[in-house]
Amino acid sequence: MNKKERLDNYLVANGYFDTKNQAQGNILAGKVKINGEILTKSGTQINTEKPQIIEIESMPYVSRGGFKIEKALNEFNINLQDKICLDAGASTGGFTDCMLQNGAAKIYAVDVGYGQIAWKLRNNPKVVVIERTNIRNVKPEEAYKDITLEESNNFAEFCTMDLSFISITKVLGNIKNLMNPEKQEIVALIKPQFEAGKDLVPKSGVIKDKNIHVNVIKNIINFACTINLSPVNLVYSPIQGPAGNIEYLIHLKKSNTDEIFDQQEFEKLITETTEKAHEHFNSNKINK
Repeated sequence: MNKKERLDNYLVANGYFDTKNQAQGNILAGKVKINGEILTKSGTQINTEKPQIIEIESMPYVSRGGFKIEKALNEFNINLQDKICLDAGASTGGFTDCMLQNGAAKIYAVDVGYGQIAWKLRNNPKVVVIERTNIRNVKPEEAYKDITLEESNNFAEFCTMDLSFISITKVLGNIKNLMNPEKQEIVALIKPQFEAGKDLVPKSGVIKDKNIHVNVIKNIINFACTINLSPVNLVYSPIQGPAGNIEYLIHLKKSNTDEIFDQQEFEKLITETTEKAHEHFNSNKINK
């Protein structure tokens, strides 16, 4: 009987990637070819006793998350040149990597886990790694140990959020406390399965109901408005979550009294965006 191994494990064992997480990111992004065929499932069984022709397309980021925030920066026309940033839920560092490549001056990378962020980011002097830290209740003095609290003008003015197993609404208030009081711009990755009520999430963990997606986004916006954050734009993520959930990227900014949030227009954008997302992924099964 031929010996077989999962694709992600096979790639790490043979030196193509340093970690299983990196391998999975590249696989899901369609960067891995085996014998001329693009494989997008990490669990694909590979015959280890047969020579394999392996091709790895150049991966610009340490994880596939970089492609998500890249789309947001482009679609929302966000300039990060020389900005101080906060990455909430940094994990491997895909968002951090993309922000660095787009000119960020410094990034505070916060994650509840430990030892996940890529070594090239951990060793980058522009990245302050803050591990074993829950973004929901971390205090400014715990996050900004390299500056004094009187220097709040040096707090992050831009923040990305990629969180799991918790609603954005539970964290957004503290995120504001960690940011520059005058400059607050946020891009949050919306994961419907962690925003909807438990009774709305099927056993598979994948929410396919477009109406639930719409309501989830509206709930986040309604909450953001109560803490002086206004929605600016919305797009769907170019890559689904590992289980196949469609995700969204929302752009929020500190509310300006000179600007009036047009709720009707944004609700129209929500409907259009969710429809485009479902149409895209339902007609492009390879991304699932």
